[in-house]
Amino acid sequence: MTAASQTGTASSLYAARQKIYPREISGRFANLRVLAVVTLLGVFYGLPWLVWDGRQVVLFDLPARKFYVFGLVFFPQDFFYLTWLLIIAALSLFFFTALAGRLFCGYACPQTVWTELFVWIERLTEGTRLQRMKLDRGPWTARKVWRKAAKQLLWLALAFYTGFTFVGYFTPVRELAGEMLTASLGPWETFWILFYGFATYGNAGYMREQVCKYMCPYARFQSAMFDRDTLIISYDPGRGEPRGARSRAVDRGGAGLGDCIDCTMCVQVCPTGIDIRKGLQYECIACAACIDACDQIMDRMRYPRGLIRYSTQAALDGHASRIARPRTLIYGTLLSVLVIAFGLSIADRALLELDVLRDRNAIYRELGDGSIENVYTLRIINKDTRAHDVRIAMAAAEGLTLDVDRESYTVAAGQVFSVPVRVRLASGVTDAARSIEMRVEAIDSADLRATQQSRFIAPAVARGTH
Repeated sequence: MTAASQTGTASSLYAARQKIYPREISGRFANLRVLAVVTLLGVFYGLPWLVWDGRQVVLFDLPARKFYVFGLVFFPQDFFYLTWLLIIAALSLFFFTALAGRLFCGYACPQTVWTELFVWIERLTEGTRLQRMKLDRGPWTARKVWRKAAKQLLWLALAFYTGFTFVGYFTPVRELAGEMLTASLGPWETFWILFYGFATYGNAGYMREQVCKYMCPYARFQSAMFDRDTLIISYDPGRGEPRGARSRAVDRGGAGLGDCIDCTMCVQVCPTGIDIRKGLQYECIACAACIDACDQIMDRMRYPRGLIRYSTQAALDGHASRIARPRTLIYGTLLSVLVIAFGLSIADRALLELDVLRDRNAIYRELGDGSIENVYTLRIINKDTRAHDVRIAMAAAEGLTLDVDRESYTVAAGQVFSVPVRVRLASGVTDAARSIEMRVEAIDSADLRATQQSRFIAPAVARGTH
């Protein structure tokens, strides 16, 4: 193979990216996207600044291994809740995809949400679609430099604030702001602010649809969750073909034309640059911008809306669509059960937990009066949002007594409190090997208690194990 043919083969396998200039569009689905963007970004940027009971409303305190979510405090022992949430999120994705396609991609995906915001800034600084195209093709003038610089400054400011907000979920955001103002920001906070900000700047500002096309795995396996009854954005070829340009006065039936006037508005508004008239494509993120654009053209031509619409392959083929089918019923049932069980588990979560740890330095100790002593450390975890005074007790057992330093202890909200205790076996008591049950209960709340089993070891037990 010659060098020229090798070059030609390489060129055919790879084409340079053509920048997409999505056209501005209004309509019902565009309004839904704006509402989703405002709501999701409002939650992301606003939550760290809210206060609940004197504490940041959502804070993942990794050094202290505590996670505050509104009025709840979670500990590493509650990690299974995160797994539970991830399973719910995955099943939700399966359910809504089987029901109505890539709704998540079009309205709630972080890539979509931040890209919408970056595109809005681009329109603010560089103008409409035609103005942006003309600006990019034109020579570098003072006007072009000013507009490009303004866009970059706003992009960088937004990306930096996004990284700052992200870190604010792990370091109290007010402390973080104070450290920035005094130039005392730690190295890890600095790294993650810059890293997350750079990722936002690159993905939403430049990569955009390339993330959806080439990086996101969801686009690759979504077809496994589609069937003929899945609602997808569809072009109706039976109604639209043959397409052709014409004026409003032309009788399309007499001219042998369908409803599509081949205006390409559906292509111009698409953020991934596809032509929905070619059928379902993996690049489609289901933003429905093409529906809004086509409906406006149909209104101008005085044709019925819905040439491009949410529909199913079964409906396009003239058959009835089934929303309730085995796939959606199974997904919906499992999702409902998991969500209800998760809510009940959170509501019934034990707010007081007890761990009993044996002293590792000595299995037992023989005291001067002949009694045997075991030493334990009780780790009391208060998951409530307020402090509690607690007392420690042990279930009655022959010959065993509990020795604690104080009658009660105060455990602050969200605190892991350790208390050393001693259990003694009176001299002369036989059958010393036994289980013991430690108890801790809140003095100010009869329903707040916890128990934990452990083992008492005496010399006879130690010798019997050899």
